[in-house]
Amino acid sequence: MTSAAIHPAWLSSLAFGPLGRRRIAVAEGDPLADTIAAEVATAVGAHGGSLTRDVAADADLVLAIDEHAAIGEEGFRLSRRGGRLAVVAGSGRDLLHGFFHVVRLGEQAFTGEDADESHAPAAALRMLDHWDNMDVHPVMGPVERGYAGASIFFDGGDGLPGSGSVREDLSRVAAYARLLASIGINRVALNNVNVHAREARLLTDDLPHVARIAQEFRRWGIRVHLSVSWASPILLGGLATSDPFDDGVRRWWAKAADRVWDAIPDFGGFVIKADSEGQPGPFAYGRDHADGANMLAEAVAPHGGIIHWRAFVYNHTQDWRDRSTDRARAAFDHFSPLDGRFHDNVSVQVKYGPMDFQVREPVSPVLAAMPQTRLALELQVTQEYTGQQRHAVYLGRQWSEILGFDFGEAGPVAGLATGGFAAVSNVGDDAFWTGHPFAQANLYAYGRLTWDPSADPGAVLDEWIEQTFPDAPAPVARTVRDILDCSWETYEQYTTPLGVGFMVRPGHHYGPDVDGYEYTPWGTYHFADRDGIGVDRTVATGTGFAGLYPTPWRETYESLETCPDELLLFFHHVPYTHVLHSGTTVIQHIYDTHFAGVERVEEFVAAWDRASGSVEPALAARVTERLAEQLRSAIEWRDQVNTYFLRKSGVPDERGRRIY
Repeated sequence: MTSAAIHPAWLSSLAFGPLGRRRIAVAEGDPLADTIAAEVATAVGAHGGSLTRDVAADADLVLAIDEHAAIGEEGFRLSRRGGRLAVVAGSGRDLLHGFFHVVRLGEQAFTGEDADESHAPAAALRMLDHWDNMDVHPVMGPVERGYAGASIFFDGGDGLPGSGSVREDLSRVAAYARLLASIGINRVALNNVNVHAREARLLTDDLPHVARIAQEFRRWGIRVHLSVSWASPILLGGLATSDPFDDGVRRWWAKAADRVWDAIPDFGGFVIKADSEGQPGPFAYGRDHADGANMLAEAVAPHGGIIHWRAFVYNHTQDWRDRSTDRARAAFDHFSPLDGRFHDNVSVQVKYGPMDFQVREPVSPVLAAMPQTRLALELQVTQEYTGQQRHAVYLGRQWSEILGFDFGEAGPVAGLATGGFAAVSNVGDDAFWTGHPFAQANLYAYGRLTWDPSADPGAVLDEWIEQTFPDAPAPVARTVRDILDCSWETYEQYTTPLGVGFMVRPGHHYGPDVDGYEYTPWGTYHFADRDGIGVDRTVATGTGFAGLYPTPWRETYESLETCPDELLLFFHHVPYTHVLHSGTTVIQHIYDTHFAGVERVEEFVAAWDRASGSVEPALAARVTERLAEQLRSAIEWRDQVNTYFLRKSGVPDERGRRIY
């Protein structure tokens, strides 16, 4: 695919028009200042402005470096006087953030009232994890849980095991790095956390090629990380063990770290999934997660490296008959007893909910249970359980709720993520980057909300629309906003009710299958019977999960009187006739929301049909095709879920609508 065929996302030439029409001065003497100057040169070349590298020159915008500026890590200061703008930062990397801030503001950057502002990110680490495979996996394909084509890093090989390699042409990587820099992302992990034999060699044989990728990201101030296998000393080093207490194992990892940092001096660190879903880990040697993480932390510490140790650990061979084992408890039970034992350069990476990136689940209590441990909050930009980029679902509102969730005495989630933020990327080699063009909004929102968790997700959505459709008529912008602004709630309406989760086809996780996981070993149950539905996670009569939360949430979730409707079935097993706070019964809520969700999608389709003639034809066609699939799928969800519960409960829809 030619570069001309690649959609520019929110960085179209028109988005640079307000800046490109003006006189711009950019600092010299820093590699990232040179990156900014190249951006400005392209913008003024397209729009008629001018560029100088003399920051003392008369200019409409001065982008300057002051190493003594006390603005905070990665921060910058913006001042506006009489329509002239100055951005000052302590380094070229920090100045790059200021430059893209000006691009986002557009004409308002120059026409707003006089101002003197300082901006800095809420967290030092804002990372995207790629679950990319070097070989095309026979089940998961080139990108695990990827819905936007093949990997932009790896070529997938010729079908033979071990034939995959780093792409020769890294132009898509360069363009991707630019997109990420524009939204404040500063770290990227390149490969799947389920590390196969081929990806394991990124740590050894393929280091020169990893260095090539790192060079593309370095130009944009982004550091690369690798996911590694716990069994690497065995797989790559010929050792007989991976015991973290073994001296030979410790030496092997130390030498491996030395090699990586020799090749990539600004390398970030390792991501590891251990003793989870069949991946090897320290449990095999009678050690715990802290033992394993700390051994790796000691290996990377001389280089300033970080270990991201994922807390997604649970029993995936559970007996469905056993109601005392609760997957929701697993991360808490494994990790909270280890609080205070992890080294300072370990970030325990905790999924936002206790299950697995569901459309609705409570915030994980682990985040409030480990005050002496550096925690990284893990989100999922790729839409594994939210429509797989075939459905338009803007996740900014979900993430904003999570980031702002206040545990009480422990404080809000955003402040507890002292190790920063990580998320599974939604990008592939698709012409629109994310499969569904509207899914670009999630990538954009992830960067903006992890820079400033207090940002209004609606305002962030507006930013993305304004930059992505800069020349579109106002009705187009309104249509895109109207579709996306309520899309998360809409998806929830026509899929799984009241926080119960899953009900998807096993394996690929797309489309409805109410009992698909009900009798499997994965611990993802809803326990629907003829009388009721839901999982009893109370302290009084259930698994006790509600009691893992601090006050006031343990009491809130424990009681039917105070448990929020949207999480009722996550915490309680109730009769179908139970009356919600909304005044309707559980069974009628299921019927009503599934019909309402489909009606909303029908409105999406009609609205886009009216507006699509005013946008670029290829984009219009892709969105039209995806919305048609969303409507088909929503109808299937509605009919399967409503039919299932009518047959289970025997309670008819009080409005007499057709249920099969």
